[in-house]
Amino acid sequence: MPIVTAIAIYFIIWWLCLFLVLPWGVRGQHEDNSVVKGTEPGAPTKSRMKRKALQTTVLAGIVWVIIFVVITYELISLDNIPFIPDFVPEEL
Repeated sequence: MPIVTAIAIYFIIWWLCLFLVLPWGVRGQHEDNSVVKGTEPGAPTKSRMKRKALQTTVLAGIVWVIIFVVITYELISLDNIPFIPDFVPEEL
């Protein structure tokens, strides 16, 4: 796998994992009884973005390694997926 492709795949995986990690451990203002006037009661009291960025990086790294192994060792190829049509013309 070329390095540019590996970085692009990691970036996409990181971005998807960020949205997976964002709700972990979030407590709303209404849960802590500390609603600031003029804000949404469900808004988080502490966002902990540095911690979430670290968690996202670790999770994305694990997922990326799994995908890298699958692609490198061809554990799953397009030929293994039965619903992809064969686009090669029959005349050839």
